[in-house]
Amino acid sequence: MAMAFKMATTGMWVTDECKNSFMEMKWKKVHRYIVFKIDEKTRLVTVDKVGGPGENYDDLAASLPNDDCRYAVFDFDFVTVDNCRKSKIFFIAWSPTASRIREKILYATSKDGLRRALDGISYELQATDPTEMGFDVIQDRAK
Repeated sequence: MAMAFKMATTGMWVTDECKNSFMEMKWKKVHRYIVFKIDEKTRLVTVDKVGGPGENYDDLAASLPNDDCRYAVFDFDFVTVDNCRKSKIFFIAWSPTASRIREKILYATSKDGLRRALDGISYELQATDPTEMGFDVIQDRAK
């Protein structure tokens, strides 16, 4: 069956594509970020966009719509004060103020199910506008 994980509270399903893309990002580093969306008709969480390893956080922020909710994961690589290379995965719940109320509720109630399906997330951000998920916020959280 194509469905990997059912989110009990909303009846949504996370597709295998979501989990497989996340594992490729986490272990193989072939993606910098992944944007997920919920298809209300099929009740599936699917991959909306994948950012290649050469893309950056600004590309992720630009790929999020101004009037629709999305989920995103971002693989943040950084160097610590001890000169050690590290990587942290951020989960971002994007719910802009211009999106529909029904959509905001759907994404809010489905978030935990998707997070459980994606094992290895270090930090979570919830944002309603770009300033709440700026690159400076990511850097501060990762330290």
